[in-house]
Amino acid sequence: MTKIHELDTPVVLIDIDRVEANLKRAQDYADAHGVKLRPHIKTHKLPQLAKRQMELGAIGITCQKIGEAEVMADAGITDIFLPYNILGEPKLKRLLALAKRTSIKVIADSATTIDGYSKAFSGSGVTLPVLVECDTGGGRVGVQTPEEALTLAKHIASSEGLRFAGLMTYPAKGTVAKANAWLERATGLLKDAGLSPEIVSTGGTPDIWHSGENRAATEYRPGTYIYLDRFQVQEGVGSFEDCALTVLATIVSRPTDNRAVLDTGSKSLTSDTLGLQGFGRIVEYPDAALVSLSEEHGVVDLTNSKAKPKVGEMVRIIPNHVCPVSNLFDEVTFVRGDDVVETIPVAARGKVA
Repeated sequence: MTKIHELDTPVVLIDIDRVEANLKRAQDYADAHGVKLRPHIKTHKLPQLAKRQMELGAIGITCQKIGEAEVMADAGITDIFLPYNILGEPKLKRLLALAKRTSIKVIADSATTIDGYSKAFSGSGVTLPVLVECDTGGGRVGVQTPEEALTLAKHIASSEGLRFAGLMTYPAKGTVAKANAWLERATGLLKDAGLSPEIVSTGGTPDIWHSGENRAATEYRPGTYIYLDRFQVQEGVGSFEDCALTVLATIVSRPTDNRAVLDTGSKSLTSDTLGLQGFGRIVEYPDAALVSLSEEHGVVDLTNSKAKPKVGEMVRIIPNHVCPVSNLFDEVTFVRGDDVVETIPVAARGKVA
């Protein structure tokens, strides 16, 4: 059996035992608190892992782009949520084709988006479930007030080819109570108008262990929980020992006593810092600092590290944010301990539309 040290670097390693433990831990919590999980596959982009999430109890999956949803539908997954405003005739044609072969739900936060859906689905024989996206404090997209949510819900309900299916939000981390109050207010308005939401969807791995407090929500969409990363460890979601994805790199230079250089730069590790210092944690040298990235080089400051790596040595890096890393590699390698189990393509990689 191939060993990790025999691999060419840089390469993404996925510890399958840690993946399984992370998935089971979250599903056990969800089951204990009556939470329905709808995992976001943008973190891993692998049909194999999406299916495992559903085998363990997830009610379906979440995809961020049509291309991801197409890949998952091709793999036989039949319950997909696409929480993104779909605009433009080419994408709407793809959405209709997708809806004809699998169960898919989308969102909207404007009348323009709703009208586009209606035009595409009118007379098609397919009814598209549409949720209203709500900005409960995340400050990205979504209607700004529960009253606006009601207005759009009415617009969806009166549009040919569409069905109002509920509410969706992606709240800022640490704002579970605020988001819940917003959603409860909107749900009350909808019920009074005879438009009780079938689905109220929220999410976010940083608050996954508080998902049972979302009284207004019917489902939860975590993504990064499957792998975890340096940021999620900082947020208390898990420990470094729970992190399932690492990037295996090689020390290619030691120009000075306190500087090492990796063969792993911005094309292998995300440049996201997420407020953290540096660009990842080196497992074997936790006191070293990965201080800068160019395209193919990562510069490591060894000033505070008593141990010093040698040229040619391999190290594992826990990224600040794993989701972009999945989109930087054509393949990932599943490992168990020091053994390579298999290498598989990242099927939904590069699906940005």
